[in-house]
Amino acid sequence: MTDYEFEENEYGDRKSKSQVKREMLALQELGEKLLELPLDRVMKLDILPELKEAVVELKKMTAKEAKRRQIQYIGALMRNADPEPIKAAIADVEAGSYQSAKIFKRAESWRDRLCAGDDALETEIIETFPDMDVPQFRQLVRNAKKEMEKQTGKKAFRVLFKFIKDILDKPSLSVE
Repeated sequence: MTDYEFEENEYGDRKSKSQVKREMLALQELGEKLLELPLDRVMKLDILPELKEAVVELKKMTAKEAKRRQIQYIGALMRNADPEPIKAAIADVEAGSYQSAKIFKRAESWRDRLCAGDDALETEIIETFPDMDVPQFRQLVRNAKKEMEKQTGKKAFRVLFKFIKDILDKPSLSVE
């Protein structure tokens, strides 16, 4: 038995070569997920400077084989990096995407219902969001309804959607 076949963990137990390889592959996969983050987000992470530099270099590459080698290099750098900040950043982005999708769907639903003449929803929105510009909201609803009746375009329809999405995007609200 050679030294490279087993590695000791923090408890003094030995890990098999297969277990070490699985852990390295998991770190490489985490490194690949790191590449999906926006570059400005990566630069703000508390990770090794070499890892940040490797990610920046990879984003510049166009050749498939060069990218493959760079991803392997990032995987190797991940072995010495703390994976927790990366996992947290990825979780934040995924949670944000989920929240954004929910807000988008709710805004679409409300806009469609308002254009269909749901006055109860209009009243509910006004009561739920007392800080919004109520006269502007009512005007946008009227314009969107007229536009839908006359089938003249979609501008007011889109403006109403943006207004609703903006009030739902306020950080003090939670969409469920």
